[in-house]
This record gives sequence, C-alpha cells and structure tokens, in this order.
Amino acid sequence: MSRAKILNLTLLCLLISACSLLDPFVDRRREAGAPTMDKLYVGKSKPEAPAICYNKWTTDFETIQNMADEECRKHKTGNHAIQTKETLFSCRLLLPHHLYFKCEQ
Repeated sequence: MSRAKILNLTLLCLLISACSLLDPFVDRRREAGAPTMDKLYVGKSKPEAPAICYNKWTTDFETIQNMADEECRKHKTGNHAIQTKETLFSCRLLLPHHLYFKCEQ
C-alpha cells in the first residue's frame, strides 16, 4: 500500500470520528484507590478550579462557561465560574485550548 493511500485512509478515519472527538470535556480523571483526597484527581481540573479542553472553532464560550458553572455547583465549591487563564496546545490535538476557571459564590 502506498503512502498516499495510507494518508488518505488515515484522514478519512479522522474525519469520520471527528464529530465525537470535538466535544469539550472537563480535564479531570479519577485515580482509583488513591490513599488521600489530594491524590484522588489526576489532571488540571480541581473541584474548586475547573479546567476545560475545547476547540474554539466548534464550541462557543457560553457552552464552556455553562460547563464550568455546572462543575462548581456539582462539587459545591461555588455558584459560578470565573475565567482565570487560557493556554494553547496543552490538551488534545483536536481540542488544543485549555480554559481555566475559579469557582466563586
């Protein structure tokens, strides 16, 4: 199989799965069996400071703000989230933006 065919096949697979790969998400994973609470969460997001990975081309800021507000309410660390910083290329390839928030009352 030639390189051009492999490249085309790879791009086709990427395009087919792109819809599910572009959904924003809270950058938090749980470490099962963690001995203490401070080692329970892995990732940049904390209960009092959500961090969300997203793509500016496919997701608007209001959606990201609602996700952050919901995280603050879910963990009972505040009523709404305030944006503190944004980084680029610190998340996944198709979701390159990282937006950081801080929960406040």
